[in-house]
This record gives sequence, structure tokens and C-alpha cells, in this order.
Amino acid sequence: MFKSFFQRVKDAFRKTEITEDLYEQLEEALIMADVSVTTSGVLVEQLRAGVKQAGAKDVDQAYELLRELVAEMLNTNAHPLAQPVNRPAVVLVVGVNGVGKTTSIAKLAYLLKQQQRPVLLAAGDTFRAAAIDQLELWGQRIGVEVVRHQMGADPAAVVFDAIQAARARNIDYVIVDTAGRLHNKQNLMEELKKINRVIQRELGREADETLLVLDATTGQNALIQAREFSQAVGLSGLILSKLDGTAKGGNVLSIAAEIPISIRYLGMGELAEDLVEFNPRQFADQLLPMQE
Repeated sequence: MFKSFFQRVKDAFRKTEITEDLYEQLEEALIMADVSVTTSGVLVEQLRAGVKQAGAKDVDQAYELLRELVAEMLNTNAHPLAQPVNRPAVVLVVGVNGVGKTTSIAKLAYLLKQQQRPVLLAAGDTFRAAAIDQLELWGQRIGVEVVRHQMGADPAAVVFDAIQAARARNIDYVIVDTAGRLHNKQNLMEELKKINRVIQRELGREADETLLVLDATTGQNALIQAREFSQAVGLSGLILSKLDGTAKGGNVLSIAAEIPISIRYLGMGELAEDLVEFNPRQFADQLLPMQE
């Protein structure tokens, strides 16, 4: 998937000796693959220290050390989606418009449904009629009920109705779409606070998860969005969309290294089934396959 972009990383290890030139080429190759300058520098320094500690002389040994460092970096803060101990578990999904938020919500619902977890969707992005209609269309496609109000309605009221419906139907998960905006953080925070007050009143706790959807094709901009949202709202996890061949993949590494939030899912295509649970080791192996 990321072969063409990370081939330059592998090419840096075609040398016969571990030299300063290798480290310089590696750092340049990582940055070209969308790994941030900060994370690239950290990786190179960690590799340099690892090579010294292990007394490695062979470039193949250095490459294996790099693969382990990448896997460890991706594994930071990794943990699965919250389980519905007290039904329903409520999952809020946030993200700017255009990142694939509504589609990711539908894919997550489909994935949970395939795991025999009953799901209900709440059309909480009441600022855009298109968002409500799109979510309802997805609901019909995957066979999941959608609770919706009219455009301009109070999102907290939608969530209230969704929780009541979920209780009546013994639903495991309520997944809530929210307004796709960040330009006014205060409005976003106040809206989510109000939604959480409703959840707290009905279930005795705030939302079980708040997941941010990021478009992996936007490179370093995804890292910026992750930082801004993590400062504005209490995030518990990330969904990275559009990782179906157009993304370089390096920003996934940067996000894992620089944002203390668990990567939960990867969107790998346009179909309902094209959402996979994030596996740090598998992803590391895709970025940096074993040397032939």
C-alpha cells in the first residue's frame, strides 16, 4: 500500500555499512513519506542509540531495529473500543467536514454489526441537511436504524431520543454524528458539553468514546487537526480515513508519536466493509516490510 513512498526508506539500507550518510538519507526519506520532521528526527536518534547499544555492524540489523522502533511507536496508547458494560455505550464522532466522518460512522456501525453488536446511529450534525440525509442513506444500506430530527434541531435532543430508543431495543452502541467544525472551538465544546450532560443524566456517565476522524491524505494537516481537536475536546481515539493507496502513511506514524491518543480504525476504501481495526504490528510491517 505504501510501498512507493517507503521504498526510499528501504533504499537507505542498501548500503554496506552503517554511516552518517545512512542516517541522513533515512531522515530525508521519512520526511518525504509524510513523517513529520519532529518524529523523523526522534526515530533517527533512537535508531542511532539502538545501533550503538546493540553493537550492530550490519545494515540489515539496523533495518530490523528501525522496524521494531516503528512498531513500538505505533503501539503507543493502543487499546480497543470501549465495551458496553451498561448499555448503551455512546460513541461521539467528531471531525471537520470533508474528512469522511459520516462514511466512517457508517463503516464502524457495519463493523460492530458484523461482530453481533446491535448499533443505532444518531444524526447529531443538525447544521447540515446533507449530513442527516447521508447518514440515513447509509443506515438503510447497512440495515441500521438512524434517529434524526429536522435540520437546525438541538443535537442533544437527538442524542436523548437515540438513548431512549437504544434502551427500548436493547442496543449495545449508539454512534453519534456531530457537527463538522473547528473554526469556532467554543461552539464545538459547548455543543459536546450539552450532549454529555444529557448522556450523564440518562446513563450516569459521559460519552464512552469521543473519536476523531482524520483524512490520511491531507499529510501534515491531519496532525494539526489532531492537535487542535485534542486541545478543544476530550478525545479517546482516532479513525484514519482514505488510507486506500493515495496516502503516504507516514502521518499515521507522526500522529501515533506526537498525539497521546489511540488509533482505533483505518478506512481502506469506499465500501461499508472497508474499515479495519488498527493493528500496530501489521501496519508497521506494511510500512517497512522485511528485507528480501
